[in-house]
Amino acid sequence: MPSETETEAQNRLAKENSPYLLQHAHNPVDWYAWSDEAFEKARNENKPIFLSIGYSTCHWCHVMAHESFEDPEVASLMNEAFVNIKVDREERPDIDKTYMKVAQMMTGRGGWPLTIIMTPDKEPFFAGTYIPKHNRYGQSGLLALIPKIEALWETDQENIEEVVSRVKSALKPKGRAKTESAPSEQLVTEAATYLAARYDDENGGFGSAPKFPSPHNLLLLLRHWKNSNDSHALEMVENTLREMRKGGIFDHIGKGFHRYSTDREWLLPHFEKMLYDQAMIMMSYVEAYVATGEPFYAQVVEEIADYVKRELRSKEGGFFSAQDADSEGVEGKFYVWDYEEIAEILEPENLNLFVDVYNIRPEGNFLDESTREKTGQNIPHMTESIETFADRLSEPPMKVSELLARARTNLFAAREERVKPHLDDKILTDWNALMIAALAMAGRYVKTEYTELAVEAMKFIFKRLRKDDMLLHRYRDGEAGIRGFLDDYVFLTWALIELYQTTFDTEYLEEAIRLQHITIDNFWDGQAGGFYFSSADSEDLITREKDAYDGAIPSGNSVAAFNLIRLSRLTGHTDFEDFADESFAAFARDLEGSPGGYSMMMVALMYGTGRSLEVVIAGDKDAQKTTEMIRVVRSGYLPQSVVILKGNEQQSEQIDRLAPYARFYDRVDGQPTVHVCIDHNCKLPVHDIGKMRDLLGLS
Repeated sequence: MPSETETEAQNRLAKENSPYLLQHAHNPVDWYAWSDEAFEKARNENKPIFLSIGYSTCHWCHVMAHESFEDPEVASLMNEAFVNIKVDREERPDIDKTYMKVAQMMTGRGGWPLTIIMTPDKEPFFAGTYIPKHNRYGQSGLLALIPKIEALWETDQENIEEVVSRVKSALKPKGRAKTESAPSEQLVTEAATYLAARYDDENGGFGSAPKFPSPHNLLLLLRHWKNSNDSHALEMVENTLREMRKGGIFDHIGKGFHRYSTDREWLLPHFEKMLYDQAMIMMSYVEAYVATGEPFYAQVVEEIADYVKRELRSKEGGFFSAQDADSEGVEGKFYVWDYEEIAEILEPENLNLFVDVYNIRPEGNFLDESTREKTGQNIPHMTESIETFADRLSEPPMKVSELLARARTNLFAAREERVKPHLDDKILTDWNALMIAALAMAGRYVKTEYTELAVEAMKFIFKRLRKDDMLLHRYRDGEAGIRGFLDDYVFLTWALIELYQTTFDTEYLEEAIRLQHITIDNFWDGQAGGFYFSSADSEDLITREKDAYDGAIPSGNSVAAFNLIRLSRLTGHTDFEDFADESFAAFARDLEGSPGGYSMMMVALMYGTGRSLEVVIAGDKDAQKTTEMIRVVRSGYLPQSVVILKGNEQQSEQIDRLAPYARFYDRVDGQPTVHVCIDHNCKLPVHDIGKMRDLLGLS
C-alpha cells in the first residue's frame, strides 16, 4: 500500500489508465484528464485552460515534465492561473489532430509536447510545443509566460476574442466543391518524380535530417516500378531498405527499428520504438522481397517480427504501443556502448570482427549534437554488407555471419541486465491492425508462423475491443474504452482483407465488409465526400477533422480508399468503388497540389486506375493442385490483384453470398480450376499451371 505521503502527492491522473497520464500522477501540477469536470471548473472559476498533449515515449515530453511540471514553482503558477489538462495523444488522436492543426496555423510548426492555452469553451488563443522553464534563446519560459497570459486573460479579453475568432475562421471548412471525377494516374508519376527529386542517392531515403522511414513512399515506388518499369523507382526502394537496415536506426543487437534518424546517414536515431513503425516497415520489406526475391528482405522481416514478439506482444495476443527512447532519464542510454564494455564481453576473435563490422571506436562513433564532439559511446551500425566485408577478409560469408551472431547474442544478454526503457503497454486498435496486416502479409510470403500471430491478435481485438458491434480504441489492464476513430475502422478493415488473402477464411472477408459499411454510415461526409476522423456521434470539438495527408502512418482516408477498391474487386459490389471515386474527387485539389504528400492515397489511386487482376481458384484448399495454384499466384509481385478461394461446399456457399459474381466460377470437369479476369475482361478457365502462369504474366 502507498504511504500517506505518496497518496497525498498524487493528483487526479493517478485514477487514469493511460501510461502517459500516469507518468504525471505525482506532479505538483493540479492536472485533470480531458473531462466535463475540468471545463466546468474553468467556467465556474473563469480561468483559461492549459492543455498539454504528449505521449509516454516522447523524449521532449519527459524533458518538459522534469524541468517544469515536476517543479513546485512552475506548478504553483500553473495552478493559480489555469485549469490544467493532460491528454495522451495516442488515446485521443481526435483532440491531438484538432489542436495540432491550430499550433501549425499559429506558429508554423508542430510537435510534442503540444501546449495549447484556450478558453473554457475549448477555443485556443495560444499555441506552442516544448516550452522551457526559463527564457532561453529568445523563447519565453513558463516562469515569464504564465504571468503574461494571466494578465492578458484578466485585462484584455477583447484581444483574446480576436485571436479566437481568427483561429475559428481559419478552421472552418473552406467549402471546396468536389471535382467532377477522380484525378488521373498521371498524378502517380508526378508523386514518384517528387520523391525522386528528394531522394538521397548516397544514403537512401528522402530529404535530409531528420530522416523518417516513410515506408508508404516505398510501397508507392514499388507499384510505380511494376506498372511503368521505371528501374530508378526500384533502385530507390532497394537502396533505402538496405541503408536503413545497415544504419543505427536499426537496433542491431535487439532488432526492430527506432522511430527516425536525426541525421541523413541513418546513424543517430531518435531511440523510441513504435509499433506502427515496425508494422509499416515490415510491409515494405515484405513487398520488396516479393518483388525481387532477395532473401535479405525476408531476413529483415523476420528480425522485425522477432523484436515485436519479444518486446511488444501481450500474453493475450495483442501488441503494446511503444518502447521509450529514454532509460534512467537519458535518451538512448539502453542502446549505446562504450568500447571497453564490449571488449569485456566479447572474446578477442569476435571482438575484432564485431568492432570492424559495426564501426565501434574507443572515442565513440557519433557526435554530441550540442558540442559536435565524439561522445565516447557507440551505436552499432554497418557501412558495408556482410558479403562485402567477408569478401575483403577472404572468409565465407556464412562464417562471418555466425561469428557476428554469436557476438550479438552475448551483447544482447549483457544489455538485458541494464535498466530497460519504459514500455507503453496500452493496446490500440489502429496500431494493432497495422501489425496484423503486416504479419498476415509476412505469413503469406515469408513464414507461415506469422499468420498465427496475426490471427491471435485479431481474436484479441474481437474479444476485447468490440462493444455492441462497434470498435473501441484502447485497451489496458483489463479495461477497454474510448469510441473508435476512423483509423481504427479502416486499419482493421485492411487487416481483415490481408488475413482473408492469407488464410481464405471467409469470416475475415465478411467482417471486412461489415466494418466497411459501419465506416460509411458513421464517418462519411455526405456533402463533400471523404471520411471524417471522428464519428457522427462523437464529442464536439472546435472542428471535425477530415484529411488525407500521409504522415508517419498513412491517413485513414488513404487506407479507406485502398480498402474500398479492394473490397469492390473482391465482392463485385461496385458501390464500394463509387465511394473510393468520391474520396479521390474530394481530395483531388490536395493531391494535385502536393502529390508527394499523399503516397498511400496514390497507392489506392493506382489500384483504381491501373491494371486490375481478379483471380478465383476453385478447389479444395488442401488438395495438391489447389495448393500449387495458390503458390503460383503468390510467387510473383502482383500488387493490384485480389484472390478468392472457393474451397469446400460450405466455403463456396459463403463466397457466393459475399461475392455473388463468383457463383459462376466453379471447378470445371471436377478439377481445381483458375478463373482470371484482367482489366474487367474474364479469360477462359484453366487447369494447367503453365497456362495459369501465362495468364498472370509470371512466365
